[in-house]
Amino acid sequence: MKNYLNFETDIKNLENEIEKLKDPYNQDGLTEVDTQKISSTQAELDKKLKDIYSNLDPWQTTMVARHEDRPKSKFFIDNLFEDFISLSGDRYYGEDKSVLTGFAKFNGSSVLVIGQEKGENLESRIERNFGMMRPEGYRKTIRLMNLANKFNIPIISFIDTPGAYPGVGAEERGQAEAIAKSIECCMELKVPTLAIVIGEGGSGGAIALASSNKVIMLENAIYSVISPEGCATILWRDPKKMLDAAKAMKLSAKDLLELKVIDEIIPEPLGGAHRDRDLMIKNLRGSISKNLDYFKDLTSEDIINERKNKFLKIGRNKGFISNSEDLSTLTIKNNKLEKILNPTFFLIVSALIGVALIAYIFF
Repeated sequence: MKNYLNFETDIKNLENEIEKLKDPYNQDGLTEVDTQKISSTQAELDKKLKDIYSNLDPWQTTMVARHEDRPKSKFFIDNLFEDFISLSGDRYYGEDKSVLTGFAKFNGSSVLVIGQEKGENLESRIERNFGMMRPEGYRKTIRLMNLANKFNIPIISFIDTPGAYPGVGAEERGQAEAIAKSIECCMELKVPTLAIVIGEGGSGGAIALASSNKVIMLENAIYSVISPEGCATILWRDPKKMLDAAKAMKLSAKDLLELKVIDEIIPEPLGGAHRDRDLMIKNLRGSISKNLDYFKDLTSEDIINERKNKFLKIGRNKGFISNSEDLSTLTIKNNKLEKILNPTFFLIVSALIGVALIAYIFF
């Protein structure tokens, strides 16, 4: 059974009509399929999909990113990689099933794959904790990222989480510290890292794994510091103002690319990634191949510097700096106070005071 969003009523009616037309025995007295009617209805459906999905507002984009039929990390791992070997445990506390990790082959080369997994049905969603990682999940990924770094293996992360798990137990086991250590580890890696936001990229739970050389988003994914509902609750004390919050937060792929927070947008099939999974796999495979090829001729120092400079540049365009490409402008300039506190200045002042005291005593 297909699931439809609240703005897809017309799409639902047209698809139901096509299904009835394809079944010649669904209506009394009809014994053959009306192919002409099916074609015209399909054309109308395609036009309706194009009209709706080319004009999504930020809140509608959020709903598409959360669509329960949207392909999850496990689907992409199963269909993009060969010989995936799942590895578990953080060697401190336990296993976190909300994140899949392991080594695999991509186009014949070894890669480390990390995927935040929400689950496909109620049972698996509860088991996966709806994609909300605990400290042991982040510590597991740190362990494996360091291992990949040791053997010069690229890292590919699939981001899809509403945020890190906010439970008491997670906080007691050091949730904030685990996220901070994960970000630190990502920034220090000497191997190429790709982070692909396939659904929700929520808060520190996402950025813990998305501090990468290339941050890529699917067309209808979102990436934000907080959910629109949470933002609306904090700012307006009204979670129903999520549309206003979503607009203000600039959480869509298009807005984030313009702000240079992300590096690339992968186009989705018409109507969302869940409507044509094969095409989505094809588009994603092409993007991963292109980006991995880009890093083949770069040294480890080049890779680290590119990652560092990427994050240093965020937010610097359209600001007070005339040339955002010149990272030397990040150096701190001496201010007037520093000039006053210069040691040479103190020597001159001390000499003048000494001369004044001598003159006062003897004359």
